[in-house]
Amino acid sequence: MLTQESIEKLAKDWYRKLDVHAPMVEVLPMLIDDGLEMVFPEATVYGYAGFEGWFQRVIRIFFDEVHTVKTVEPVIDGDTATVRVVVKWEASVWNAPDAESKRITLDAFQTWEVKAGPNDTVLITKYTVDGLEYYEGSAEL
Repeated sequence: MLTQESIEKLAKDWYRKLDVHAPMVEVLPMLIDDGLEMVFPEATVYGYAGFEGWFQRVIRIFFDEVHTVKTVEPVIDGDTATVRVVVKWEASVWNAPDAESKRITLDAFQTWEVKAGPNDTVLITKYTVDGLEYYEGSAEL
């Protein structure tokens, strides 16, 4: 059964795993494979293979990441929910041959679709980045 608390826990766990660049064996169980759609500003990916390709690319670009969940607002309908998520994302990036890295700080506005999984888990079925709002002084993607 989906609850506000179980969905908030999913969001916090998800971003913690992204911050530490967790291995796929820890990240994939938070997603469905068949039917997964993830819409990022730079790409739309499908299923485990699409997500893994995207994730392996971005963990080689960004470092010192910190995700801070600001809001998680689900609309629960039985065993599914549509969730508005706002997360502050901070990350460093280095582009050769720059002498120094740059810091990105932004709020990402997202819409997730989730469903109840086995053993009281919550699974992401669709993940869409709706928009980005940069903080003053932030580097941009």
